[in-house]
Amino acid sequence: MGEPPPTPPAPGPRSRWADEAGGRSATYDERWEAMAAEGLDVHGEAGLVCRLAPRPATVLDAGCGTGRVALELARRGHDVTGVDLDASMLAVARAKSPAPPAPSPAWVHADLVGVDLGRTFEVVVAAGNVMIFLAPGTEAAVVANLARHLAPGGVLVAGFQLEADRLGLAAYDEAATAAGLDLAQRLATWEGAPYRGGAYAVSVHRRPPAD
Repeated sequence: MGEPPPTPPAPGPRSRWADEAGGRSATYDERWEAMAAEGLDVHGEAGLVCRLAPRPATVLDAGCGTGRVALELARRGHDVTGVDLDASMLAVARAKSPAPPAPSPAWVHADLVGVDLGRTFEVVVAAGNVMIFLAPGTEAAVVANLARHLAPGGVLVAGFQLEADRLGLAAYDEAATAAGLDLAQRLATWEGAPYRGGAYAVSVHRRPPAD
């Protein structure tokens, strides 16, 4: 699968990821590897995407990091593109990609606030606390840009921790509504537990189908 032309990240404010958690590309996967070794399911995000109806064929993994979610979705037969601003994380993702003819995501080094992939997707997924590690003040612009990459009837799924000094559900919903999306479901986990309050939420917003 060919990769779309890269969109060089434009100069701008540093993300919270770069300031607070950057430089972890060599060790980021260790947590997931340890959980998998214990027999735990580490692919809840991919599982939720696969359960969406109708089952999506195309997925944008926004803030894909080292590719855990994107690679699993590709293995399950989805056409996947992964985008991330952290070049070192993307290098790990590319190194983990299977050789052709095995399915592999397309990897794009770009900032979510301005990336233009020139296509739309049936699902955009933002896992791994992507929304609370963006550059402060860019959250609404990122939601709007992700919404622009949704096909009619497409779904934006984002899961993130709810912390007092970070993006909250009310502000996130407001940004999604401004981008033309409707809240379809709110979950407490990627495995599908209903949200009844708490420190983590998975939000499913849908773009209305075309008339």
